[in-house]
Amino acid sequence: MADRYAEQLARHGYNLARFHFVESLLMFERERDFDFSPEALDRFHYLLAALKREGISWVMDGLTSGRGGAGGYDDRWDGFGSLKQNLLLSEEGMAHWQRLQDAILGAVNPYTGLAPIADPALALIVLVNEGSLEFESLLGANRGEPAYSEPVRRQFNVWLQQRYADEDALSKAWGGIAPGESLADGSITLPTDRWAPNGRMRDLQLFFVEVEREGTRVMSEYLRAMGYEGAVSNYNNWPSRQASISRASLDVVTMNTYFDWVSGYAPGTRIEQSSSLREGLDYLRAAAGTRWLGRPFVLTEYDHLFWNSYRYEAGIAVPALAALQGWDGLCRHGHGPIALRYGEDVPHKRQMLPYAIALDPVARAGETLAALLFRRGDVSPARATIAFPIDGTSALGPLMFAGEPESATALAAFSAIGLAPVQDIATASLPVQRADHVTTDFFAPLVAASALSDEQVTLAGQGSYASDTGEITITPDRARMVVETPQTVAVAFSQLEAPLVIGPATFADPSGPALLGLASLDGSELEESRRILVVFASDAQNTGMRFADAAQREIVDFGTLPVRIRPASVSLVLRGSGHWTLAPVGLDGVVHEILARGAGDLQVRLDNVPPSGPTTYFVIERD
Repeated sequence: MADRYAEQLARHGYNLARFHFVESLLMFERERDFDFSPEALDRFHYLLAALKREGISWVMDGLTSGRGGAGGYDDRWDGFGSLKQNLLLSEEGMAHWQRLQDAILGAVNPYTGLAPIADPALALIVLVNEGSLEFESLLGANRGEPAYSEPVRRQFNVWLQQRYADEDALSKAWGGIAPGESLADGSITLPTDRWAPNGRMRDLQLFFVEVEREGTRVMSEYLRAMGYEGAVSNYNNWPSRQASISRASLDVVTMNTYFDWVSGYAPGTRIEQSSSLREGLDYLRAAAGTRWLGRPFVLTEYDHLFWNSYRYEAGIAVPALAALQGWDGLCRHGHGPIALRYGEDVPHKRQMLPYAIALDPVARAGETLAALLFRRGDVSPARATIAFPIDGTSALGPLMFAGEPESATALAAFSAIGLAPVQDIATASLPVQRADHVTTDFFAPLVAASALSDEQVTLAGQGSYASDTGEITITPDRARMVVETPQTVAVAFSQLEAPLVIGPATFADPSGPALLGLASLDGSELEESRRILVVFASDAQNTGMRFADAAQREIVDFGTLPVRIRPASVSLVLRGSGHWTLAPVGLDGVVHEILARGAGDLQVRLDNVPPSGPTTYFVIERD
């Protein structure tokens, strides 16, 4: 099965796989510390080798679970455990992390003859997944624990004692301290309100930066001593300025980002059921604002989650924006992104679920388009780069959650954006200062530097945002995004009030919201191509899904297989010459009986429920 799975991943266009919760799998139902399941370890090693044979590289977490290699726990996937925090605050915690690296990455894989850490297939190590101190503190608070743990409070007091000469100096810096607090006896308390701006919060951020940078240094040096020569990343999920400064020295910046995040699978779980395009792709812009220019950037997790009916938007928005930004890798959270067959006896493959895209035809169609727009390189990188200057820790403000403002990240629709040290700002195409609001006045220096055209500014005033390459247009108030490249044209829309012309294609009169794409498969430009893939995704649900409300925000029952695709149709005209045929392609890859044929321009009413059965794919062939 591992051989088949690796082969299918390669056929689907993947060349990178991220391993997540490896230690949880190895320690599942194990009572003694670091007593890995021999069978699970063998399967893990074999899958690594199978992927490597297919040319698929690996991304590894040094640690995913807060339980690590500790025995006797049955909540390894639930976010419990304090190891992520302890490894930054104690020698014992760091020693545990180091032992994990020795046991998992340092042990020889019998199927490759190499330890994973010495294998060139290992492309990237994320030292600790989502392991920043603030995020770990927030998770604890959400479970009813104190806002900050006792180890954080204790170490913060030690740090304050080293930073301030006496209590008067601390009080002056903070504008006063509370009665009963003493620097000398280590009784300074931590902020109780993460949203309240004050000097105490700014110092806590400085403390976090120093601890997190030191943790990265120690972990990185340990991996180097083990012989690892590849890239290292860390702190991959927090778009705050504090976290960005902690990431400043990393080889690779990584980020996890989601739209309409889902908290779990239990009845009563809710989503917003909103459009990411109407929200201005805020989840992607926030990620873009965490990139440090001049080094690789990878989304280690992302998704526009099931059961959101607009999730077709991710299939065009993520790969197109990533290509425009010049990002280096995309990993959609998939619990395994493909299924070898329906009905596998695995909990997350018995029906469509959030974070498990294998059975979702909408997500699968989006991944196909992503392979073309991003990996094949159909969408061009931006012509200009806009840098946001960072002057060390002076960029920290009094708010813990302060990140790059929307006025700055909005520029990701036009050009590449990212952070740059003030001393290196000359290497960026165009440094800009943050502003409270995006206005034509804010655009003026960008137009003067030829980073934006007058036409782009005019379109922005009308509510449409066009990239400096001319290939991407986003219209948030219409929940529409258009991509036009020589080899691929695509659109995500909630409705089309009039026929939409994109390159040689015209789409009109759709029955409902959808993702549509046409991509050349023979290397020719679309109008001259002899073989064209059509991607057409609407929505899909499990059989028998039930909701508590008409808007389908609150889940009652996820239902069962088979998956049901929402019927959809649209009129399509495609310019071209020669005789043509149109045939549906099943979700198993089988090309079915021809639906239509003709000569010259193709004109059809495309229906996603042809006689051969519901699908998201068609193929056009010309002689």
